[in-house]
Amino acid sequence: MSIAGLNAKLFPYQARGVQWMWQTAKRTGGLILADEMGLGKTLQIIALLMMDPPPHTAPALIICPTSLIANWVREIRRFAPSLTILVHRGAYRAGIFRDLQVASVVITTYDTMVNDIAVLSSLEWSWVISDEAQAVKNPESSRRQALATIPRRCAIPMTGTPVENTLLDLWSLIDLAVPGMLGQQGVFKVEYPDTVEAAQSLARLTDPVILKRRVADVAGDLPERIDVDLPVLLDEDLARQYELVRQTTLEKYPVAGALVATMQLQLFCAHPWLQSRDDVQDYDNADLVASDAAPLITPKMERSIALLREAFINRRKVIVFASFNRIGDLLEQAGRDLPAAWWGAINGSTAQEDRQAIVDNFSSFDGPACLVLNPRAAGAGLNITAATIVIHFTPLWNPALEAQASARAHRRGQTEPVTIYRLFYEDTVEQVMIERSTWKSELANETVPVAIRDTEDIARALQMAPNGKS
Repeated sequence: MSIAGLNAKLFPYQARGVQWMWQTAKRTGGLILADEMGLGKTLQIIALLMMDPPPHTAPALIICPTSLIANWVREIRRFAPSLTILVHRGAYRAGIFRDLQVASVVITTYDTMVNDIAVLSSLEWSWVISDEAQAVKNPESSRRQALATIPRRCAIPMTGTPVENTLLDLWSLIDLAVPGMLGQQGVFKVEYPDTVEAAQSLARLTDPVILKRRVADVAGDLPERIDVDLPVLLDEDLARQYELVRQTTLEKYPVAGALVATMQLQLFCAHPWLQSRDDVQDYDNADLVASDAAPLITPKMERSIALLREAFINRRKVIVFASFNRIGDLLEQAGRDLPAAWWGAINGSTAQEDRQAIVDNFSSFDGPACLVLNPRAAGAGLNITAATIVIHFTPLWNPALEAQASARAHRRGQTEPVTIYRLFYEDTVEQVMIERSTWKSELANETVPVAIRDTEDIARALQMAPNGKS
């Protein structure tokens, strides 16, 4: 399948998915894209938009959590550069609907959508795409009610977990995609109580408008390893705090202390509550100091919890690599509302003789599980093929160490494709680390001596500022 202007080669299951969505949307006006994580829902939507690029008079509207805006922008620019993009959020967002009709795709957040529903509902959109649509599964929520009022020719809620708690979740999403298809909410609740029989009966009605493939269903189409870079934006408050840390460290540590300065920035990007003591530069064991100045749920934490939620609902096992040992505590605290799962950690303070037992418990647990590893402590010697999802919560300067860490799950004995996510904040030290890792992998250090590049990278990392203020 060839789509004009799409800079990507679709896997066969993706091409089939795009074709199915195109035909179904034209017939019904909507559908749910519920493919499992790692199968490329974002790319399939971009390919769908390129089948008939939206005109500026009726652009496509993409609504997503704040933490996904950077990823949507990056993926559209990468795969469909002919599509123009307007990000509608913050102080400079559109005040009248004509200000929205200047791009092929408008991207906004759920909260901005609620606040600006008057302007967003003043025109008919060619597509309304709601990513992480479990955010609007509650029919009584202001988000769900606002979203239902936006005029559109076609609607697609995207979520790998269309039913999280009750069958009413599915009613809510179906009613957004194809309004009225399942009747009134009150009648639905009576006709479809939360029983296995009701779910089976409902599936016969809803299957024609839901595209849901699991990794196992299309494993023959997939490579053994799927690498996904997930850029995230610091919000305005955190961007200001990052800038303050950057300026303070530049003043405190002159050029000779550049490595120390970048470590302070890496700590902040991992989580603002991590604090290193000046007298002990043991960053792995940085202290955890809760602060009202920064929330527990940062944009990166929000994205990680969303990945874990979908993984746990689908009974997957996940490895999270984090360079700072207290990240595991933060993840557990932030994920207290996640489905029940086994949690464990291995870092430098874990006794060598205990490590294999922790891996064995993780692997043998009958259900979803999360194992948080410090790559410097657990990047070698452990075989953890029970995990099919790997999340790099913090980038590493050394790509070899990162590759070694990823290989804990993706190695001989693994029978399923492994999806590896790398999270990083754009316009921060983490972006430099990701770019450096790619450069070293591609050039294998043959062109420029590593030491020279290292110096350049560190200097650039210290100058990088969020929100384009470098």
